[in-house]
Amino acid sequence: MKIIILGAGQVGASLAEHLADEQNDITVVDLDSDRLRELQDRLDIGAVTGQASHPDILQRAGADDADMLIAVTNSDEINMVACQVAYTLFRTPTKISRIRALPYLEKRQMFNNDQIPIDVIISPELLVTRYIQRLIEYPGALQVLDFADGKVQLAAVKAYYGGPIVGNELRDIRSHMPNVDTRVAAIFRRDHAIMPMANTVVEADDEVFFIASRENIRPVMSELRRLDNPYKRILIAGGGNIGERLANALEDNYQVKVVEQSYARCRQLSESLRRTIVLNGNASDKDLLIAENIENVDVFCALTSDDEANIMSSMLAKRLGAKKVITLIANPAYVDLVQGGEIDIAISPQQITMGSLLTHVRRGDVSNVHSLRRGAAEALEVIAHGDARSSKVVGKRLDEIEKIEGSSIGAIVRGDDVLIAHRYLVVEPEDHLIVFLTDKSKIKQVERLFQVGFSFF
Repeated sequence: MKIIILGAGQVGASLAEHLADEQNDITVVDLDSDRLRELQDRLDIGAVTGQASHPDILQRAGADDADMLIAVTNSDEINMVACQVAYTLFRTPTKISRIRALPYLEKRQMFNNDQIPIDVIISPELLVTRYIQRLIEYPGALQVLDFADGKVQLAAVKAYYGGPIVGNELRDIRSHMPNVDTRVAAIFRRDHAIMPMANTVVEADDEVFFIASRENIRPVMSELRRLDNPYKRILIAGGGNIGERLANALEDNYQVKVVEQSYARCRQLSESLRRTIVLNGNASDKDLLIAENIENVDVFCALTSDDEANIMSSMLAKRLGAKKVITLIANPAYVDLVQGGEIDIAISPQQITMGSLLTHVRRGDVSNVHSLRRGAAEALEVIAHGDARSSKVVGKRLDEIEKIEGSSIGAIVRGDDVLIAHRYLVVEPEDHLIVFLTDKSKIKQVERLFQVGFSFF
C-alpha cells in the first residue's frame, strides 16, 4: 500500500516505523529536514521537506497514485486543507486527519466529500480520555479495550500473590467460575510472551490478557488478583483538553478535583465544569497536595503536556499516599522506564492513537485494532467474509484453521452473541473474530488468512 504521512512528530514517526516494518511504501512530509533525515537513517521510507498542504509538495510525495493520506501535523487547519487538496487534485481514495479542536469535532457533519473531504477523523485527546475512563471504571486493570461495539472486552491485569488462580493452571478458572466463559489470550512474563495452554501455571507478577463479554470482565479479574475497591476520589493534574474532558466525563459519578497552573484557564474550567472543584496551583507542590488530602485520593492522573512535570508530580503523589497513579507520557522512551514502580500506569498517547489509525490501514475487513503493551503486541477485530470455498476460515472449526505462530483467536462475536473461542466452534460468514498477536511480524500472514479468494467474486 502506498501511504503518505503528513507530519514527522511523535505520532507520524511512530506510524511510519510501524508501517515501514510491514513492507508498505511510505513517504513522510515535514518542514523539519533534520527530523526527516533522522527517520530515513532508521527506516526504509521516502521523505519530502515542505509545507504539507501545498499541492506541489503533495505531488512530490507521490499523491498522484497514493492509496492513503494520513495528516497528523500539529495544525488542524493544515491537516484539513491537505485532505481537501488530496481529494480535489489527486482523488486520493482514503484521507485520515488528526483533529484536536473541539469546535471542529462538534461539527462532524461538515466532514464529507461535498464539503471538507475527510474519511476518518482521529482525535487523540478523545481517545486518551476514553482510555483513562475505562481504567477508572475497572479498578486494578492495566488496559481495558472494547471490541464489537463494547460487547466483548480485552483486559490486562497483573497477577498478584493471593489471587485465587496464582500458582494454579489456567484450566482451573473454569472450575472456579463454571458459569463464566473467558479465554486467556496471552501472558507476558518478565517481558516475554507466553502463548497460554490449559496447563499453563499463572505466576505472581504475570501480565495476563484475557477476553470476556463485558459483564464477565470483573468476575474474571477477581480470579487473577484481589479486586481494588471502587474508586471515588480523582485528582487530575492539568486542566488542558484531556484534563477537562476527563473531568467532564467523571464528575457525575466521582469526586473530581483539577489542579491547573494557569489562572485564566482555571476561570474557563470553573465555568465549563459543573461539579468539579478547580484549584489554581502546581501539582508538584507538596504543600498543595497535602492540603488537598492526597492520602485519600484513589486515582491521581497527571495529564499536563510536560512529561517531566507529569512524572515528578506522579512520584510525589504516590509517595504522599495516592492509591493509584496514572501518568500521561508523550516520549515513548520514558514509558518503559517509569511504569511499574511508583507510577502504576504510564499512558502513551501515540500508542493509543496508533491503534485507531491502524484500523484503517490493515488489509482485509478489520474493524478494530488495538496496540498492546506499548506496541509490543496487537489485537485485531477481523470480519470473516466468503464461504467454505472462497475463505480459509469460514465453515471451519477453530482447530482446523491454519495455525500462525504468535497469534490466537480469543473470541467470536456473532450478531449480539459473544462466543469465547473453543476448538469446536465453526466460523460463519460475517463473524467478528478477535485475534491476539504477540508477534507483529506475522501480521501479513493473518491478513492473508482472512482474505477472500477469487471464487467469491
